[in-house]
Amino acid sequence: MNYARFITATSAARKPSPIRLLTEILNKAPKSVISLAAGSPNPNMFPFKTAAITIERGKTIQFDEEMMKRALQYSQSAGIPELLSWLKEFQVKLHNPPTIHYPASQGQMEICVTSGSQEGLCKVFEMIINRGDNILLNEPVYSGTLEALRPLGCNIINVSSDEYGIIPDSLKEILSKWKPEDSKDHKKNTPKFLYTVPNGNNPTGNSFTSNRKKEIYEPWAPTFLSMDVDGRVIRADSFSKVLSSGLRIGFITGPKPLIERIVLHTQVSTLHTSTFTQLLVSQLLHQWGEEGFLAHVEKVTDFYRNQKEALLAAADKWLSGLAEWHVPTAGMFVWFKIKGIQDVKKLIDEKAIKKEILMVPGNAFYIDSSAPSPYFRASFSFATPEQMDVAFQRLAELIKESL
Repeated sequence: MNYARFITATSAARKPSPIRLLTEILNKAPKSVISLAAGSPNPNMFPFKTAAITIERGKTIQFDEEMMKRALQYSQSAGIPELLSWLKEFQVKLHNPPTIHYPASQGQMEICVTSGSQEGLCKVFEMIINRGDNILLNEPVYSGTLEALRPLGCNIINVSSDEYGIIPDSLKEILSKWKPEDSKDHKKNTPKFLYTVPNGNNPTGNSFTSNRKKEIYEPWAPTFLSMDVDGRVIRADSFSKVLSSGLRIGFITGPKPLIERIVLHTQVSTLHTSTFTQLLVSQLLHQWGEEGFLAHVEKVTDFYRNQKEALLAAADKWLSGLAEWHVPTAGMFVWFKIKGIQDVKKLIDEKAIKKEILMVPGNAFYIDSSAPSPYFRASFSFATPEQMDVAFQRLAELIKESL
C-alpha cells in the first residue's frame, strides 16, 4: 500500500518535535539521568498532592504523591505506555486484525490515544483531505462530522443507505465512474476514503448486517478492522459513552504510517491527551481486566436497552399514525420521520422548544443542511420513561396542530 498518496502536503511536512522526543526519552530514562533539557514544571510546585476516586461497588483508585506528580506532568504524545499496551491487546483480542504482524510500511496495526474520537477524526481528515478531494459517506450522518469536513473544501458524495447501512449496489455505482488504475493518477480525483459508522450510526441507530460488510470489504468478518488484509481501515473508538464523556479520551487504530502522522500533529497541537485522564482510565482498566470492562459495557448496554424500550413505548402510545421509525440496533437515538410535514425544522426548533421539549431536526445530519427534512432525532439516554411519555404527548399535540 502506497500511503504517501493519501497524505496531504501539510501532513507530509510534519516533522518530529525535538522537545516532544526529549519528553519521551526522559519518561523512559533511569532516575540517575540529569535533565536540563525539557521545560517540565517542577511537580513539587503543583498544589494537588493525592487523590482517591471511588468506583462501583465501593472500590477506589488511589493516586499517591508519586502517582499524582506523574498524572499532572507532561507525557508521551501517542499515549502513556501502559494504556497503549492495554488498548492494543484489547483490539487484538476483540478484532484480531490481519495487519498486527505486517511490516510497518505495509500497514502494521498501530494505536494512539486521542482526546475523544472527535479529535482523532479531525486529525485523520486533516491528514488525508486536500481541497477539492472526493470523499464518500452515507447520510444521515453525525452533524459534528459534517462540520469537521465542510471547512476542508472537499466534495462530499452521499452513498445511499437504508436501515441496514450502506447499500452495496449504490457504492458500486458511484465507484464505477473510476477505473482501479485511476487511483494512481491524482488528476482523476478518485474518492480518498469512505466514512461510515457500521454499528449504531448516529442519528439513525442503524447497524450494518454481516452480508453488507461482506459486500463492502471481502471476506466476511464481524468488524472492518478484523478483515483489513490491505491495511486500509482507520478505526476511531471512544470511552465517552461507556466510561465518561467529560474525560475526553478515545483512541485511533490504523496503519502505522498514518498513525505516525496523527501523532506528529498531536505533538504540535494538544501535545498529548491529559495524563491524569489516561492514568485514571488505565488504572481502572487494569483493575477490571478485559473481562471486567466487557461486563461493565454489558451493564451499560442493558441500561440503554431499557431506555430504548421506554422511548419506543412512548412513541407507540403517542406518535403512531403521526410518525414512522425503525427500531435502532445500537446507540442511544431513534430516528423519526413525521408524516405529512415536508420540513420539521420550525416545528422542532421553535414550537417544540416553547413546549419545553428538545430534539434535533433532521436537516442537521445531511450534507445540504438547507434542504427540507421530515426527520428528527430523539435521544433516550438521559430522560426518564415518565419524561419521555410527557415529551411525546406534547409532540403529538404539536404535530396535529401543524397538519
